Amino acid sequence: MSGKTSQGDAELLAATRNGDPAAYRLLHRRHAHAAHALARLLVRDEAGGADVVEETFTEVHRVVARGDGPEQAFRIYLLTALRRLVTDRAATGRVTTDRAAEGGGAAEGAANGAASGDGAASGDGGTASGTGGEPAGGETGVLDPGAPLTDPASAALERSPVARAFRSLPERWQLVLWHTEVERTPPEETALLLGLTVGGTDALAYRAREGMRQACLRIHLAESHVPECRPVLARLGPYVRGSLARAHGRVVNEHLDGCSGCRAVFTEVTGIGRSLRSVVGPLVVGPAFPAYLAALGRLGAADGGGLPGLWRRTPRSTRRALIAGAAVTAVVVAVAAVLVLAPGRREALPPSAASEPIVAFPVPGASTPDAGTTGPGTPRAGTPGVPSPGARDPLAPPQDGTGDGAGDGTGSGTGGGTPGAVPPPAGSPSGPAGVTPGAPVPHLVATIDVMGALVRSKAGIVALRLRNAGGGPSGEVVADVVLPRGVTLPSGSPRGHAVGVVTPVGTVDGWSCRARSRGARCVRGPLPAGRVTAVFLRVMVSDQAVPGAAPSVTVSAPGTRTTAGARTGVRASGAPARFATDGRVAVSAIGNTLLSCDASRPECESARARQGGRRDNNGWRMRLLDRDTDPSTRVSSAARLLLPSASKVVWAGLYWSASAPPGGRIRFKAPGEREYRQVRASEVVQRELPVGRGYRAFADVTRLLGRVGGTYWVADPSVRPGVSRHAGWGLVVIVADPRRPYGQAVVVDDATVLGTGRRSVRIPLDGLTSARVAARMALVTWEGDADVRGDRVRVGGRTLRPVGGGRDPRNPFDGSATGARGGATFGTDVDRFRAPLGRDPVLELGTRQDVLLFGVAAVSVQTVP
Repeated sequence: MSGKTSQGDAELLAATRNGDPAAYRLLHRRHAHAAHALARLLVRDEAGGADVVEETFTEVHRVVARGDGPEQAFRIYLLTALRRLVTDRAATGRVTTDRAAEGGGAAEGAANGAASGDGAASGDGGTASGTGGEPAGGETGVLDPGAPLTDPASAALERSPVARAFRSLPERWQLVLWHTEVERTPPEETALLLGLTVGGTDALAYRAREGMRQACLRIHLAESHVPECRPVLARLGPYVRGSLARAHGRVVNEHLDGCSGCRAVFTEVTGIGRSLRSVVGPLVVGPAFPAYLAALGRLGAADGGGLPGLWRRTPRSTRRALIAGAAVTAVVVAVAAVLVLAPGRREALPPSAASEPIVAFPVPGASTPDAGTTGPGTPRAGTPGVPSPGARDPLAPPQDGTGDGAGDGTGSGTGGGTPGAVPPPAGSPSGPAGVTPGAPVPHLVATIDVMGALVRSKAGIVALRLRNAGGGPSGEVVADVVLPRGVTLPSGSPRGHAVGVVTPVGTVDGWSCRARSRGARCVRGPLPAGRVTAVFLRVMVSDQAVPGAAPSVTVSAPGTRTTAGARTGVRASGAPARFATDGRVAVSAIGNTLLSCDASRPECESARARQGGRRDNNGWRMRLLDRDTDPSTRVSSAARLLLPSASKVVWAGLYWSASAPPGGRIRFKAPGEREYRQVRASEVVQRELPVGRGYRAFADVTRLLGRVGGTYWVADPSVRPGVSRHAGWGLVVIVADPRRPYGQAVVVDDATVLGTGRRSVRIPLDGLTSARVAARMALVTWEGDADVRGDRVRVGGRTLRPVGGGRDPRNPFDGSATGARGGATFGTDVDRFRAPLGRDPVLELGTRQDVLLFGVAAVSVQTVP
């Protein structure tokens, strides 16, 4: 396959230097939406903002045409130039700006939170340089490629190790890090800017992240004057990658336990993406960076412009070439790792980071934190141009509401200890260590919960939630999680090597975690008064784990310490959590069947319309359903997902099942795509059904959902037609919605057959806070029959009525699926329910006469009214 897939920004910039106006027009189309997003935040009137955008593009064109300016990282240069132009115009009174948004004191909040560190973008080679000098000859004079855009408020960020590390990187690495980590652009859209395949883009991003990590460590090592720290800093790279010898790993662990400076470096290098967003983003865009990200998403989704629109308008052959590389990404990344890391050693590609809905929010009655204490990377609330807590941005905390129940003595998982401030030693007038006399005192309240259930021989999730109920901010927070025997953290390290970084599930919120002998130690920066945070850990439960054994946690910060134990532990049965997160989140699910009745029979039309007496797959010889117009597919169907345009995908899982030989491959097509992508299951479970063996498969498709909402297609899994056969799929998603209140979400799954000797199943929903507000639930099941009554779904002792289908509480599994196109979904059900969870949430499914295969339950609960 040819490596030429599309013209990247570097090629377009080279063509512009050679006098090709069409090349610069394409650059304008690719990046205008980003410039408009920033201009609308910096310039108060819309017309003035549009003028600034066009003048910036004109001036950048002049710079590039004369041979200066960026060679690859066009977006960074453009945004920096736009900020400089606005600053110069404001100085001469030509525009009315929002001074705080353009670089005033609010940048101090971002600087204060830069401990997890990241690099400035006003870097070498003109990649993010602004402009200097005075206007000459009627021109703005704002684009001198040698003059970086800086202001006193961002000086601390500019001097940070990560800023300097970022400036030291090749411009191509800066480009890919900006788009993949700072703006978090989908891989296929970033591939357009680079002129690479999706696989090549992933490989380049991996090399750039590792290069950034090594550059940070080199700076810290060069500036460290503590003899005990230098050997530890030298080993942090392989420690983070899990390639450090176990003996050396123990030395690093012991040192990190006692050295706060090295812990800060560890946090910085393990959260490279988070660090880039907290430092490089504000340096390039200014204090309005969080609002810029939100506006960028809205503009791309609303008008079909920007990279999403350009991707949809890209010729089919180019798009096919771009995504073709995804199949070999793992191989490319492995080779890239060999090039950038130690010779002869192959590193695994780390899991992709999902969207991170921030979990911190104030609790009514708690004191408001002082300016500059709003947490890592968080601009000061109320700053113009920066989304305030009431702005309902999914990445910003809400302002109203009560806590999530974490540690209040009534939530699920309040612990085995009494949280509170540590009393001062006898005879000490200065109070607890690390607390200034007379200053407001923090009061940490913690819970630790099992999400769903910890089931022997399966993976699960443990959640740590923490609230500062005191009057002042805490210092650095250290949480030591102790897991029961038989419950361990998954290890991706080779045998004989130390387990380094533990990648949290879902929400990260500034936490960095590393493995310990009986659990994990997680560290994050100070937690302001009235704020809540959470971190979720994936665990493995052995078949020897003792039922009832539960995890616990000890959380400490200067002057305060608390302990907690989970209310529930290891279980013999249940549905383990596949994914969990906190934030402004909600769950949704769609699906469809892949088998249907014989369309040539007159009764089939009535059955598809959910009428007549033959609405079950038991009454038909089921035929393959092929709804698309693609001649390459054998079987296909579609479903439509309806979500607000401002929603953002946090996680997405594709489940499929059939009464057929097990199959681990399926084809998937997201909205706006013309070609199917091949998806391989990460899990396939076989079960015995009345018609023989069947299976249920799962694949994480988060990275394949470039845009939220629209029609999704699925095709060609392993299916078998015939009487009583079923085949169908369900797509389960968790989205962050800026208009939703704060809440919790979990997805639990299993493959439990009911009706063949077992008539009911209880599915614990541990880890969700009890609330009076009705929870949203989505269930995916198979083999339900519309003409067989006696099924039920219960929560908290209450029988639930489904939102869709026949809405019969005595027959919820009636061959109906949310979003399905084409009528009845024989043998496949995707049902929605709404109900309060009750004090001890347990989902109960039962049937008297039918056969059911339970697949997945997704639940979200609002914890702030």
